[in-house]
Amino acid sequence: MTPSLSFFHTVELVGFYLPPLLIWALVALVPFLLLRAILDRSGLYRFVWHRSLFNLALYVLLLGGAVFLGNAQWL
Repeated sequence: MTPSLSFFHTVELVGFYLPPLLIWALVALVPFLLLRAILDRSGLYRFVWHRSLFNLALYVLLLGGAVFLGNAQWL
């Protein structure tokens, strides 16, 4: 019998089943908002060509990192 490679489990919150990606997205939102505020106050956004695309890429990277590090404990 081979072990299951899927470590994502649904989370039940007050009778609602939440997909794991939603939980990881909320976890990644906190550092994203902090980094966005730091970049805005420090003036580093002036080096960015398209702010919205940069913010999207930053969030996707943080989301990927959160999923990777969050699942590393299960390996």
